[in-house]
Amino acid sequence: MLHVVAYQIADNIDVRAFRGANKEGINRYDADELFYKTGELDFVYVFKYGVVCFLNYAEEARKAFLQRMNPFCKNVFEQPLSEEFEVETNTPENKFGFNKIEIVKPDIEVLRLIMLNVSQSVSLDYYSELTNGLQEETHSHTQTLERRGRLNISGKSLKMYIGKTLNLKNRIAENLYIFDSPPETWEDENLNRIDQGLKKTFDLQERYRDIREGLEIIGENLELFKDLLQYRNSTVLEWIVIILVALEVINLIIKEIF
Repeated sequence: MLHVVAYQIADNIDVRAFRGANKEGINRYDADELFYKTGELDFVYVFKYGVVCFLNYAEEARKAFLQRMNPFCKNVFEQPLSEEFEVETNTPENKFGFNKIEIVKPDIEVLRLIMLNVSQSVSLDYYSELTNGLQEETHSHTQTLERRGRLNISGKSLKMYIGKTLNLKNRIAENLYIFDSPPETWEDENLNRIDQGLKKTFDLQERYRDIREGLEIIGENLELFKDLLQYRNSTVLEWIVIILVALEVINLIIKEIF
């Protein structure tokens, strides 16, 4: 039985710099990811979106590797998110379970595909947490609007809130490739079946759809908030103009009288 553990340890990992300092054992790499083979069935998968996945690594070895990664990470988490998965090898057929997969042969491409899907899953957990936090913040503002009939938020705070939402959307868009099937599955029917089975096991498409719909709802609320603030600001300006005109008229009247 092989054990897979994926960690979301940071917002971003400088894959290129880490590769430059840790070249031993690299099996494949590109600008977005690094795949290390450190033993017969020992692997590490590093992704630029802040995820590190281990296969067949003891806990102490995982901790040591993550410690080496810290200088190459942006915004390291105090409490990383994690996800675990079991791989049983040399079985009669490929079979998917709740938190386990049975595979006929521990081929390196099959194992890499499993690690990729576990990594996608933990990354979706992270994006889901961020989206839920934005939704809760939006809900608090809509409740205030319902109770008081006005927004209790300044223009600057709203701009920061909009920036936070756009930043999250952009980060997900930059990493959209992680939710696509890798090119290897297009030409290998066995890999494609395993990939599709893993996507169903982890509900990747459904979870991504929930995140996207949540961000769309947040975006609609932000547009409403922006319109309300613009109306509030224009009303204030109108009153300022009215007061200034009234003061000018009063001033003229006083001059005429005296």
